[in-house]
Amino acid sequence: MLYYALVFLVVALIAGVLGFGGIAGASAGIAKILFLVFIVLFLISLVSQFFRRRA
Repeated sequence: MLYYALVFLVVALIAGVLGFGGIAGASAGIAKILFLVFIVLFLISLVSQFFRRRA
């Protein structure tokens, strides 16, 4: 998932440099959402691993 967030970020940067503002904005928005989902899933994974080892 982090890979796809980085891909959309690169697409947004390239589109922004080339002047495609709409595509750049949409790609940046998708990259933000994917990054936030990655962070949430990562934190859930860390917490679940912590509780498994304690039990």
